[in-house]
Amino acid sequence: MYLTLKDEKAVISAKIWKSVASRLVFDLKVGLEVIVQGRISVWEPRGEYSIIVEHVQPRGIGALELAFRQLFEKLQREGLFAPERKKPLPEFPRRIVLVTSPTGAAVRDMLQVMGRRWRDIEILIRPVLVQGEGAAAEIATAIAEVNRLRNVDVLIVGRGGGSIEDLWAFNEEIVARAIFASKIPVISAVGHEVDWTIADHVADLRAPTPSAAAELVVPSEAEIREHLSKDAQRMVSALLNRVRSAHYRVHQLAERRPFQFPFDAIFQRQERCDELADRLNRAVCNRMRDGKHRMTRLADLIEGLSPLKVLARGYSLTTRADGHTVIRRASDVEVGDLVLTQLAEGRILSRVEPRT
Repeated sequence: MYLTLKDEKAVISAKIWKSVASRLVFDLKVGLEVIVQGRISVWEPRGEYSIIVEHVQPRGIGALELAFRQLFEKLQREGLFAPERKKPLPEFPRRIVLVTSPTGAAVRDMLQVMGRRWRDIEILIRPVLVQGEGAAAEIATAIAEVNRLRNVDVLIVGRGGGSIEDLWAFNEEIVARAIFASKIPVISAVGHEVDWTIADHVADLRAPTPSAAAELVVPSEAEIREHLSKDAQRMVSALLNRVRSAHYRVHQLAERRPFQFPFDAIFQRQERCDELADRLNRAVCNRMRDGKHRMTRLADLIEGLSPLKVLARGYSLTTRADGHTVIRRASDVEVGDLVLTQLAEGRILSRVEPRT
């Protein structure tokens, strides 16, 4: 790395060889105030001095603290901490994988707490280094391997407390991106309650301690039994209330007249049917009598208007011999025509003769 160092009075070039640059935990940026240690080097052809940097640290802030801030801002801009991408934990996990040191106190605490709270679970341990060189890469690899297993419900990544240097593996970018890429919900349980790492921000859930992670990941059998017992009591009480209410309702219904005298309604309707039958018979008789009277009047009227009635009084009806053409005037016939006379009783066929 080639850079320029300057203060208010002077400027000098600087070089950081790869062996030193690879150990830097923070990024060198323009405007960053630093304190460097190294040796002076001279480029003889041009007489230029420069510093070969052997150690560099931020001024006024620790190197690890600066590295934490820089990585935090970078991952936050990329959305790795976004709440909407965090996955929910299953309510009753069946298989849990612990990515942690198999010899630390944290794993014993988690096993003890989970075994006490919920017995019907399978716990797998993926041993990893949790501090020192290579720990971050090993943790990231373990997370990727666990994601290739089947039927894993929750993954817990964590360790016990320590200094910022001890916890630094959980502040590495490689671990953060492995947690972000996990398809399995991840709980970060690193250090004590006051310790916050990059892994805590990326994980789907942050537990203040490993023991707290064990309490968060599995339900309490005792609490669930207590809830079930209370629910059972409420159900029994509700059922008894329903039975009492139904019994009271049945008792009220049984005291009503239809249940006390169930045939009264039938008798009432039978009487009603008899009454309607009588009314119907009377109505039919009345209609028939009225119809008979009306027919008699009409018959009398028709008979009064009948030509036969007129003929009975001495009148006659004369038609031509065909019986259809009525003769009303003498001029309607001629001598020799045959005419037919209808009397009240019988008919007379006549021939028209000349008048003498």
